[in-house]
Amino acid sequence: MESSLIAPCGMNCGICYAHLREKNKCPGCRFLKSNIPVSIERCKIRNCLKNRKVGFCFECNEFPCKNLKNLDKRYRTKYDMSEISNLEFIKNNGISNFIETEKIKWSCSKCGGIINVHKKSCSVCGLMK
Repeated sequence: MESSLIAPCGMNCGICYAHLREKNKCPGCRFLKSNIPVSIERCKIRNCLKNRKVGFCFECNEFPCKNLKNLDKRYRTKYDMSEISNLEFIKNNGISNFIETEKIKWSCSKCGGIINVHKKSCSVCGLMK
C-alpha cells in the first residue's frame, strides 16, 4: 500500500475490488490519465476536489459534504468502512500512519495478501474476513 492509492475521499484504493482484480485493473483514483475508468471519470467527489485544488476532502471548507456523507453511509452499511473516519485519521495522524494502520487492518491472517473490502475476502487465498 502506498499514499498514491489513498483517494481524496479517504478510500484506500489498494483494497478496492476494481484495483485488485486481474483484468482491467483500476489504477486508483489519483491517476488522472485519459483512459481512466468511467467510475473515476464520473466521480462527483474527485471532480469537486479537482476544481477546489485540494488533496483530500478534509482540506475543504465543506467537509464533510453531502456527496461524501452519502458515500460514507453506503460504505459503512455495506462494507463496514468509513471514508470520513479515514480522512479524520489522516488529518490527525498523517498519511504514513494511516497506511501502516491499513496494512495491518487489511492483511490476510493466513497468507499476508490483501483483504478486498468489497468481497470481504483475501485477494490471494480467498480467506473470508
